[in-house]
Amino acid sequence: MSETPSTSYSVNQPNSSESEQSLSTRHFNVTEPVVAKRICFYKSGDPQFNGIKMVINNRSYKTFDALLDSLSKRVPLPFGVRNISTPKGRHCITNLEDLEDGKSYICSHQRKMKPINLERASKKPLPWQISRPVSARRRAVQLARENEVGLGHRERKITTPKKMLVFKNGDVRLRRTIILGKKNTQTFEAFLDYMSELMQYPVLKLYTTDGRKVPNLQALILCSGAVVAAGREPFKPSNYDSLGYSRPAKLLGIANRVYPKANAKSESENTRKWKVSVLTSDMPSAETSSKVYITLYGDHSSSGPIFLDGEEGKLFQRGNEDIFTVQTGNIGNLYKIRIGHTNSGNSPAWHCEEVQLLNLFSGEQFSFPACRWLAWDHGEISMELPVFHQGQPVLPVTVYEVHVTTGELWNAGTEADVYISIYGEKGDTGSRQLLRSQKPKKFLKGQTDIFSVEAVHLGHLYKIVIGHNGLGSGNGWYLDKVVIKDPITDLDYTFLCHRWLDNGQDDGNISRELTVTDASTFPGRQELELKREETWAAEKWKFQKGNTLQFYNRLTCGFICLSPDSKVDALGDKKNKYGLFDVIVRRGNICIFSSHHIPHLALANGYATGKSKDKTCCELRVHLQPNGSAILESARSPGHTVTFNLQGKVPDETTGYAGLSREFVVHVKGVFHHGAIILLNTSLCQALYLRPDGSCSGTGQQQQESYWKVHKISSGVCMFESVRNPGMYLKIKDGQCNGTGTGDECCHFKVEKNLEAGSVSLESVRNKGMYVGLLPDGQTKPVINIGENNVCFYPQVIKFGREKPMGTSAAPNQEKKGFRESEHQPAKAQKQISQTPSTFPPSKEMRNPQGGECPPPSADEWKVSVLTGNAGTQVNVTLWIYGDRGAFGPIILGKDNRKQLFLSRQEDEFQVKIKSIGNIYKIRIELDGLPNEQSEWNLQSVTLQHLMSKKTLNFPANTWLSKNSVDRDFVFELPVVEAGKPIYPIVLYHVHVYTGDLEQADTDSTVYLCIYGKRGDSGLRLLHKSGIPVKFQKGKVNAFEVKAVSLGKLQKVLLRCEANSKSQYWYCDKVIVREAENNSEYVFNCERWLPFMSQGVIHSEIYLYPQDIQVNQQLKMQQETNEGDWKITVVTGDFETAGTTATVSLYAYGEKKASGPIILGSGKHQLFNPNSEDTFKINLGDLGQLYKIRIGHDNTGNDPSWYLEEIRLERLVPISQEEICLPIECWLAEDKDEGDTWREVAIRNPTKELLPLLVYEIHVYTGAKLGAESDVYINLIGTRGDAGKRKLHRSKNNNVKFQHGQMDIFFIKAVSLGDLEKVLISHDGAAPGNGWFLDKIVVKYKEGKEAREVVFPCNRWLDEYQDDGKTQRELTAKKDVNSKKSFLKAQQWSVQVKTDGDSPEPQDCKRTLVIYGSKGKSDKILLSPQRPGHVCFLPRATDEFIVETEDVGDVYKIRVSCDDVPGFEGWHLKSFHLKELHAKQKLNFDCNCWLSISKEDKELVKEFPAVNEDQKTLPVHKYVVSVHTGDCWGAETFANVYITLYGTRGDTGVRKLHTSLTPGRKFQRNKVDSFLVEAVSLSHLRKVVIGHDGEGYGAGMYLKMIAVRESQDSDKEWVFPWWNWLDTHLGSCETVCEIVTVGRRLISCPKLPEINVQSSGLWIMDITGSDLSNEVDPLHLSFIFYGNLNHKKLPLQVTGKAIQIKDELADIGSLYKVQVTGPHSKLKQPWHLDLLHMKHTGTNEEMYLAFDCLFNPNEDKCVELPALYADQEPLPVVEYSVHLHTGDLKKDATGEAYLCIQGERSDSGKRWLNSRNSLITFARGQVDVFKIKAVYLGKLNKVLVGFKSPKKR
Repeated sequence: MSETPSTSYSVNQPNSSESEQSLSTRHFNVTEPVVAKRICFYKSGDPQFNGIKMVINNRSYKTFDALLDSLSKRVPLPFGVRNISTPKGRHCITNLEDLEDGKSYICSHQRKMKPINLERASKKPLPWQISRPVSARRRAVQLARENEVGLGHRERKITTPKKMLVFKNGDVRLRRTIILGKKNTQTFEAFLDYMSELMQYPVLKLYTTDGRKVPNLQALILCSGAVVAAGREPFKPSNYDSLGYSRPAKLLGIANRVYPKANAKSESENTRKWKVSVLTSDMPSAETSSKVYITLYGDHSSSGPIFLDGEEGKLFQRGNEDIFTVQTGNIGNLYKIRIGHTNSGNSPAWHCEEVQLLNLFSGEQFSFPACRWLAWDHGEISMELPVFHQGQPVLPVTVYEVHVTTGELWNAGTEADVYISIYGEKGDTGSRQLLRSQKPKKFLKGQTDIFSVEAVHLGHLYKIVIGHNGLGSGNGWYLDKVVIKDPITDLDYTFLCHRWLDNGQDDGNISRELTVTDASTFPGRQELELKREETWAAEKWKFQKGNTLQFYNRLTCGFICLSPDSKVDALGDKKNKYGLFDVIVRRGNICIFSSHHIPHLALANGYATGKSKDKTCCELRVHLQPNGSAILESARSPGHTVTFNLQGKVPDETTGYAGLSREFVVHVKGVFHHGAIILLNTSLCQALYLRPDGSCSGTGQQQQESYWKVHKISSGVCMFESVRNPGMYLKIKDGQCNGTGTGDECCHFKVEKNLEAGSVSLESVRNKGMYVGLLPDGQTKPVINIGENNVCFYPQVIKFGREKPMGTSAAPNQEKKGFRESEHQPAKAQKQISQTPSTFPPSKEMRNPQGGECPPPSADEWKVSVLTGNAGTQVNVTLWIYGDRGAFGPIILGKDNRKQLFLSRQEDEFQVKIKSIGNIYKIRIELDGLPNEQSEWNLQSVTLQHLMSKKTLNFPANTWLSKNSVDRDFVFELPVVEAGKPIYPIVLYHVHVYTGDLEQADTDSTVYLCIYGKRGDSGLRLLHKSGIPVKFQKGKVNAFEVKAVSLGKLQKVLLRCEANSKSQYWYCDKVIVREAENNSEYVFNCERWLPFMSQGVIHSEIYLYPQDIQVNQQLKMQQETNEGDWKITVVTGDFETAGTTATVSLYAYGEKKASGPIILGSGKHQLFNPNSEDTFKINLGDLGQLYKIRIGHDNTGNDPSWYLEEIRLERLVPISQEEICLPIECWLAEDKDEGDTWREVAIRNPTKELLPLLVYEIHVYTGAKLGAESDVYINLIGTRGDAGKRKLHRSKNNNVKFQHGQMDIFFIKAVSLGDLEKVLISHDGAAPGNGWFLDKIVVKYKEGKEAREVVFPCNRWLDEYQDDGKTQRELTAKKDVNSKKSFLKAQQWSVQVKTDGDSPEPQDCKRTLVIYGSKGKSDKILLSPQRPGHVCFLPRATDEFIVETEDVGDVYKIRVSCDDVPGFEGWHLKSFHLKELHAKQKLNFDCNCWLSISKEDKELVKEFPAVNEDQKTLPVHKYVVSVHTGDCWGAETFANVYITLYGTRGDTGVRKLHTSLTPGRKFQRNKVDSFLVEAVSLSHLRKVVIGHDGEGYGAGMYLKMIAVRESQDSDKEWVFPWWNWLDTHLGSCETVCEIVTVGRRLISCPKLPEINVQSSGLWIMDITGSDLSNEVDPLHLSFIFYGNLNHKKLPLQVTGKAIQIKDELADIGSLYKVQVTGPHSKLKQPWHLDLLHMKHTGTNEEMYLAFDCLFNPNEDKCVELPALYADQEPLPVVEYSVHLHTGDLKKDATGEAYLCIQGERSDSGKRWLNSRNSLITFARGQVDVFKIKAVYLGKLNKVLVGFKSPKKR
């Protein structure tokens, strides 16, 4: 994204390279001249050009020509600025004196100028000030305002000259070749002018060669090499691009789908001619208006796209055969073709019948049957067809599944068209648009979209090219990764990206070539490491010297504290002074954390003890995790980390691994001090920034445009002022959040710190509860804090402020002063090869951004002077500085202004901040850039001067640095020279690298070496200059030289090998370093492969230690163990083929639990070689006493077979003297021995008998319906663990497994599992026709003398398209014979389905059926074909299905539904007929309706009542469901809402509420939406289940209630009050709820419901309940009626099922709730209260209260419901949670207790906590929780607690 220019006037220094160099390296105090003119210059004819403001005086411009030259660099005109005139063009300016102060002028490159509207141009923001479009809505608003405020767009600047061919529209003979460069691509309009002069006719428009308009420079630069220039006339198709300038990978997404044929003569004599015959089918509308092309693929090469041209309008017509002759190169043996079209013209869709090819050179003929549509609405406009040999395709056609993951950055999504090309060893797919995702909207932030790409199988994939066309709003895209699944090989290919595809971000490219991540390198782990690097780059600023930190532990919820007595814990609060630590940087990520208040103590090694900070044990290595937390590891003892237990104490040896925590959230002290300059980061590489128009976004770059100055108002309250635009403050006002504040109270924010995440949230002081939040596109908006990360900001300090504001007021200082950037530069996640473990973040050259007076130098500021000799360089120069207390670097010199630096005989000066590294003794300087660049540099000297003390250090060099010369190096070290002598000598180290003598030990990878000594390190050096031409060959020794300042006694070396594939792995035997000066030699043994794997992680570098200390180092490594650590030694057989290429895993089983899979490594990484022992350290945690292990592999790689000799286990902590040896001595291979790739071994327990190894005989019975062709897997589970997932590979009795009606026998060896309880059976679904009907599984085995047989019945499908769609089932062992009998009671049905004649052709859409009967309902039944290949639901067809259900009784209705899949046109269903096979039940269902989202009722779910002579047909109602959304902020939702209605006669099933009867957007705040739900009558409604899918931003919803009526004409409705959130973070924290009805009410009421003394009439109340027998005494209840004035209690004696009472209920006011208490007499049988019907004779008000309450014997109950008035919202029923805290003074109390909650409205009534015949006990010191449901009581006043003890006191 371009940097926003400053709005202040600039002083220009033209024609002076010396001036420009000085400005980039030194600070200047610019004083304003006495006589100056402020002028604004505009561009001729361009109202979008914002103008250049300049100060003109005799000092800045000596002559008028100098001004013209300067303007030519700043105003984009084709031939520079050659004329300046007044705004209306009447007068030309010829000298500087004619310019008037404060005026505006027009610049042009010719005498004639085009006037512009200066008022409009002055208001127009600069194109590069406009950020990338962020959403379609915002873009629409921008376009709507374009007439008032002209909006421009960013035009991409070209950085590299590009050759392009320009054709005249309609005339291919007239063409010109041009070079696109910076000069002629300043603007698109200027380029058109340039083209007009070149082509000799007015050029107004440009097109690609296939007719797509090129609208701007961005699209022009993306064109592949040829464009068509036109005037006002439309595009004229022709055979452009005849010289083949376009190629598929270069024109991604704009003109990438079609290319004209190559008519030019072949460059080679090996040309071939082909006769191409294309048959268009005879179907209606089969012809196409588009251009058709063909590509031929052979085993040598491909032809490239060839257009099949001819007479326009006569090609590819319906039923025609078109014949062409094309010419290609020698492509070899043809194996596939691709044919497609350009999707142009009025009717581009095309139905291709067949393609035939005749090789005119060899006479070979090929036929390619197609018979398919090529059209966007059918999914693709191209297809690939393989060559057939003997009736079979030479390569299969497969459908690749492409998973595209968009990054989590703000505004990461795109609305542009995305294209992909997949490359494999057998060709490519060509460019394909990713059109149809399984998600409703593609490429959203954090979303993974799945696409299908059909192609002839490509073999092993190695790369993809992916990009977009840059069109549409919000076209930039942050791509995380692409995963491609190959269904044929069942392999997943991962392509990591983690970069922007955006013209305004990153490198500006919108397409990228991604190489595959080798499966053997664990893509998930590689991605994790990449995220760790990105996190370190973003968070490392916290660990700069001088920062004060706090370490928060999430487990203990406390901070690390270091007490004066050296004790350490993690229990401190944030104000504990002993929890503050100052940072002392040693090198890289190694720090010392010294106590802030006790400086002589520091946080020390992994045992977290306090030590003297001078000891090396205090050095801690910081490892940042992707979640932002840090792990502190001892630098001296790797593996030891700062760790605490659950109690916040340092753990001892008895603490289990699960009870430890070693991750800490790092907080920097003083972030929000007054005057601080900070970044409010929104992600690892984005920050909140202020746009020129005053709006704010979280998508800014972490640069100066995103800096904010903190103004502290009071404790925890701050204001944030933009540094780039002083006087503009962040504010929340009138529902807007932007940066247009002026410093009033709307700009005050309370800073809430989130200790768990290390983030802050900004709450408005003026608008409490409102936070600064971000929308998915990054725009700021006031939001409430619901726990989402859209309110989280991660502050980063650029410059620290003072702790307290100066003076008495904290108002913002209006003085506009520049500030100096600190060393905390914005982090970018870029991995540098030169970065070593002892380097620091890059530091930029320091200068005052405002150009004003600089503050006095600080103690850590230095001036670096670099003197160049006779030869300069244009590449970057990197500097490292070493002191006796650490190192600093790399410092990149001249990163921003390379052309003006390091010129011949020039001295360049830089100002840098160097943190305290002690006394400086050496520097290292290095050339960057590529070898071909101008990188020869003669360095004379380097000087360092401390700006405060003026101390000067000299480093004379007089040396050459070069990347091109063989005898010169590009890295050089220089010692400090004092009194003419260097303090340390420069030593030449001779390095001898020994490559092993193993097979494939050699490598062509780059190898680096870093030597460490007592005096620092040599830096990472590339080993590239050796006496042998080819380095690192098998059994050879390579000699290298490393020149460095004397390192003292050598301590270790770092060796790195950067191999991209396993073929480049290198086996290093050892490294010997000799120092000729003192005849010393150091031997560093390696003896391993690089890269290597350790516990599943790939390492490309390794530290090697000298031979004399290597033994100690190994002993030290052995001590780095934790509780539960084991040493595992795996011994592979000693013959040649014993090794494996597969990935080996281990399972361990203990008496407490099992370990789960432990990946030991892969044979692809040189593990498990023949006659080898591989040793691993694993942590088994607390498994208890081990009793068995299982080891095996995944059968991958070229040679997975493995002969395993034995396994040895040794416990490391606690140390065990005994080693467990487990002999295996067998093959683990599918093609050898028993055909199993897993082996189990029992482990002997001294106190128990060794478990036997059993052979389980498994009998698999396939049903009589269909067999399985896929791989089947089984896992046996017993009382003693499981056998693991085993492949049923080799049937003992059949050559072909799992055929219908067949029984297959398999054998599995496993340690005794005890009693078998269940099995898990599954298949992978990989083969065609993968459905499988499994009858049962019988397992036979013998343990001891007892033979056992266990039966696991199934009798179900394992099929994605049958039954319930599952391909895995858990089968339970058959306990008795009755289970089979109960299963036989299930019903079997013959289902006949008739489809109407106008129904469209069936599509890939699942259709399901649910049957409802008197005994219940069936599961969803998938209506799928009964035999393979059969197509169901054809027009006018009758399909029959045999289905099974549980016994549902007498059927009264069915429900039919279709999936909502893209492109589904609908289904016209005519009728259903059900016939029970084993009974006489026959039912008909008259349907005759559409299931479609575009026809009739627009529903995909329909219910039909049974039509039967024996019973009455139930009515079908269109229920009106009214959803009442609440009136609180954020109540609205954009998610999809679903509901299910339940009644006494079944349910409706889940229905989507998609079309509201109420106008406007659905589910908005304080709105009632009504929906129609058609269903067979449910009778009385009981409850509803409502929820949403959480899709979209702010998906949470506040639901008041739901009302349901039978039809739109009904006068009554059921009421379901909720008054709560449906949200994952608010209320019940659920998105689905079940609401029971409180009753029914009238829709409308004729009178007000106020009941008072003057009103006439009675309330007639009918009470309905269960019946009471005559022998039972009457039931005594109390009905209490509450009004707003009083309440009245009516005692009631219930004797029967129904009773009626009448009462005026005078003096209570408006009735709002009814309470029922009792029973007040002893019950002998339960009684159920169903309904209370109330009707007023005076007002006709009527309500039905559904109490649905059971009164049990020995139980006092109190229930209440709100009154239900028409047009009034009932009070909610609230569940109050009461916590009773029993004191700790006396003993436990037992007795009877009750509660009564009293509020401002009423009370809850007396609620007994125990039943009458039982007592309740309140234990001493215990907290008991009780739930009480009551109608909303208002503000609570008090709680009455009653207790009666049975004991006498």
